[in-house]
Amino acid sequence: MPQFAVDNPFLETLGVSIAQWREGYAELLMPIDGSKLNRQGVLQGGAIATLLDAAAGYAGLYADPDSPARHGFTLSLTTNYLDKGLGEFVRAKGFLERGGRSIFFARAEAWVDDRLLIASAQGTFKYSKSV
Repeated sequence: MPQFAVDNPFLETLGVSIAQWREGYAELLMPIDGSKLNRQGVLQGGAIATLLDAAAGYAGLYADPDSPARHGFTLSLTTNYLDKGLGEFVRAKGFLERGGRSIFFARAEAWVDDRLLIASAQGTFKYSKSV
């Protein structure tokens, strides 16, 4: 299985890794540990939203290894929380819904321990030039 660099300092501080990445699909993993819990001892909503945002965004930014990296940013993200984040890890699956010349639409799901769907999101993203 190919290894992909996250290439995002913020995601790296959260321990996020890319499990799968191909045209129209991205799968990111994030460990659940004490640094990501809220006062109730469950996964903090902002950590979930961050992972969903990244998975949806990466789904629209895949580039073949021989091609230049693609970059983008979020214009809008709607997140729906469905259950508590209690477990060992979160797997976010991002799906490209529609791509255009400058904007794309994607959605994502967050699963705890591959058994419980805890959140979903839909977003609008804009391609950008690398800096």
